[in-house]
Amino acid sequence: MRSLWIPIMLGAALPLSAAVAPIHVVVAQDGTGDFPTVQNAVDHVMDRVLDPYSGRVIIEIKPGVYHERVRIPPDRPRITLLGSDAAKTVISYSVGAKDVGGTFFSAVVDIGAAEFEADNITFENTYGAGTQAVAVSVHSDRAIFRHCRFLAMQDTLYAASGRQYYEDCYIAGHVDFIFGDAEALFERCEIRSRGTGYLTAVSKTMAAGKDGFVFDHCRLTADPGVRDVYLGRPWRLYARTAFLNCWMGEHIRSEGWNNWNKPEAEKDSYYAEFGSEGPGGVMDKRVKWAHTLTGSEAEKILTEAWKPTDR
Repeated sequence: MRSLWIPIMLGAALPLSAAVAPIHVVVAQDGTGDFPTVQNAVDHVMDRVLDPYSGRVIIEIKPGVYHERVRIPPDRPRITLLGSDAAKTVISYSVGAKDVGGTFFSAVVDIGAAEFEADNITFENTYGAGTQAVAVSVHSDRAIFRHCRFLAMQDTLYAASGRQYYEDCYIAGHVDFIFGDAEALFERCEIRSRGTGYLTAVSKTMAAGKDGFVFDHCRLTADPGVRDVYLGRPWRLYARTAFLNCWMGEHIRSEGWNNWNKPEAEKDSYYAEFGSEGPGGVMDKRVKWAHTLTGSEAEKILTEAWKPTDR
C-alpha cells in the first residue's frame, strides 16, 4: 500500500500555491496503489483533506478493467481520472435502463461535480442493444475529456448540463448516442456508428442561449455494413447542433437530419453544417430546414463555444 500524499493546509499562513497543491493518489487492482477501486478513491480522498480545499484531486488509474459503477457527487469538485492508455484503462459495467428504472439511472459513471477532468480512460457500458444503457452521465460544469473512449449502444454519452469539452475522443453507439442539454464542444473526435440510428439528440430547456453540441474537425465513421444514420434529431424543442469541418462516411443519410415526427421542431431547432467532407458530407440534399453556414458564421459558433484556458 502506497502512502497517501496530501498537502498540509494551515489557512492563510501558507502561500496560495501551497493551499491549492494537487492531491495525487493511485488506484490499482493488484494492491500496489492507495485504493483498489475508483469509487474507493472518490469516496475517501476528500475526507482526508482539511477544509477548505480548492485544489485538484488527481486519481491515477493503473491499467486494468475495473468492473464497477462510479458516482462522483456534487461535493467532490475538481477530480481528475488519469490513465496512461485508454485502451488499457477501462471502467466497465453492464446496466440497462429497463432494469434500473430509466435512462438516467443507467450510467456506468455519473459525474455530478464541477470541473471534472478525464484523460486516457475508457468508459464502457456493455449491456448492448435493446434499451438505453449510458456509459457516462456528465452534470459537470467546465468538464474536460481528453483521449477518452465512450463505448455503448443506445445513449452512450449523456452530456447533461454545463459547459463541456471533448478533445481527441472516440464515441461509439447507434441510437441517440450523444445526447443531453449541455453546451459541448467536440474537437478532433471520432464518432463511430455501430448500427442504424442517430448520432445526436439534443434537449434544450430554453429557446435563448448558445447551448448545444458543436463538432469541429471530427470524423464520422461506422462499423462495416452500417447505413442509414442521421446526424441528429431533436429530443425536445430548441435543439442546437453544428458540424463544422467534419469528414462523414457513406453511412450518413443524404437528408442529414430527422424531426423525430415533430414538425414543429423544424422551426424551433437549429441544425447546421459548414465544410463537411467525405461521401456523407454532401450538403445539397439536406433537409430544407437545416442551415448551411458561411465561414464567418462557423467561426462565430467556434468563438462562442466554451474551451479550456490551458489549451
